Amino acid sequence: MSDTTPAAPRRIRLGDLLVAQGAISAEQLQQALAQQRRLGRKLGQTLVALGYIDEDRLLRILAEQLKLPLVDLRQRELDPELVRRLPETVARRHRAVLIEDTPEGYLVGMADPTDLFALDDLARRLNRPVKPAVVREGDLLEVFDRVYRRTDEIQDLAEALGQALSEAGDDLAELLQVTTDEDVPVARLLKSIFEDAVAMRASDIHIEPDEDVLRIRQRVDGVLHEQVMKEKQIAPALVLRLKITAGLDIAEKRLPQDGRFNIRVRGRQIDVRLSTMPVEHGESVVMRLLDQSGGLLDLDGLGMPPDVLAAFRRIIRAPHGLILVTGPTGSGKTTTLYAALQELNEPDKKIITAEDPVEYRLPRINQVQVKPKIGLGFVEILRAALRQDPDIILVGEMRDRETVEIGLRAAMTGHLVLSTLHTNDAVHTADRLLDMGAEGFLIAASLRAVVAQRLVRRVCESCARPVQASERERAWALAVCGVDARDIEQRRGAGCARCNHTGYRGRIGVYELLEPDEAMIDALRAGDALAFAAAARANTRFKPMHHQGLGWVRAGITTIEEIMRISAQRVEDE
Repeated sequence: MSDTTPAAPRRIRLGDLLVAQGAISAEQLQQALAQQRRLGRKLGQTLVALGYIDEDRLLRILAEQLKLPLVDLRQRELDPELVRRLPETVARRHRAVLIEDTPEGYLVGMADPTDLFALDDLARRLNRPVKPAVVREGDLLEVFDRVYRRTDEIQDLAEALGQALSEAGDDLAELLQVTTDEDVPVARLLKSIFEDAVAMRASDIHIEPDEDVLRIRQRVDGVLHEQVMKEKQIAPALVLRLKITAGLDIAEKRLPQDGRFNIRVRGRQIDVRLSTMPVEHGESVVMRLLDQSGGLLDLDGLGMPPDVLAAFRRIIRAPHGLILVTGPTGSGKTTTLYAALQELNEPDKKIITAEDPVEYRLPRINQVQVKPKIGLGFVEILRAALRQDPDIILVGEMRDRETVEIGLRAAMTGHLVLSTLHTNDAVHTADRLLDMGAEGFLIAASLRAVVAQRLVRRVCESCARPVQASERERAWALAVCGVDARDIEQRRGAGCARCNHTGYRGRIGVYELLEPDEAMIDALRAGDALAFAAAARANTRFKPMHHQGLGWVRAGITTIEEIMRISAQRVEDE
């Protein structure tokens, strides 16, 4: 081993140590070793995965035995420049991150500080002594994704692409020839953009040409983050490459186009839904990223409160009727419907879906993609589906009068119909359906329930701290919820590297569930949307979503500011 490495920890047998400490039994160790041999994973990972020991306890025992510091990377502000002194490939291979540069050498966080080969290699590469510290592997991977971002690489590739295009000229044939090669800058640039977006957990990528610049924006936890490039001339090449990949018409620049393709990024299978739109300075592209490898959430993972979840489970087991999930674009409606379908997907049920597009492939379910160009719309699919003897029908969206009427009649004639609708809340669903031309008596006979939902940002656990509600938040809580916010202990993120200094990390759903009672049904029969809304608000079982939202605030999961943002009700001074 290198002379530059001081007093590296000796190799220990982790399993024997844990047995000696009483953390696991000898039998559990043998079972874990057998599992480890089958899967080729590290023993510590195997023990945690089997539930034999908590990861925090494992790391504490390891740190105490080796007399090494235990560092919580979630609470540590790392210097990105220091971290990047270790190349990403080396950092990921050895599961190591540079934490601190001290006069004695580098403090290096490691998932396995007993890996003597890794320690020796790190000391040789850095040409300085290294002292290991124990860190959680999951926190390490988050640091890698955050620090080894592709921002600088994207800028360098954009400049290279700009230079290549200036040499090739603006001829379409030349440009097309350039974009077919995987090694040219346009291909590498898009690869870096996708890798950066996946690392940042972005749901969408926006490519927007402006008068003098090109903007690349990512939507993370519902908020857009922007990178501006002066190489505006590369926009047509990016759009052209994406159109080719999605199988779109590369010559059509005057009309919007939609397409999709699959890519593999950082070991994940990503389904990309692409939309192009002509704008003043070229074509704007928006790509929705769907991680197919992550799996779908089930109903228990949606974040519904127990009473709403129990009611929703009961409702979707009804033999017939219409169930609507409402909310704006990006509020998680499709996720809720897919979670319901997963629960209903049984051998004795025939399920047919009409979707635009089919986002996730589900076994045993007959999923049909809407194709307007050949005359296959929601209406045509619904009519054909009813002749296929279905028990359950999912309609991607209630968009027009004809789709609504067929869906309502199907719900009246022994089918369970699930669909989405764009409304602000559950109360205004009747108003929307009546505006679309649906007959009140059909809605009254068919509508079983409406779920309205929004997504709110979670407070970052790494920088969360108790805060008092502001005067504006108190005024809103009192006017809308009848609650004195001074009695609510809320947390807010101060902003740290882990949450990109936003104070939030991740999102959770906020829901309201409305089941029509007799008063609401009578209002529907009369086609009176105002009476329906009044009856809904008077129903003691109906709890508006801001009430559940305040529950998340009390639990320290989100903030009053977030609930105000998604609430349909405002106070005058806002």
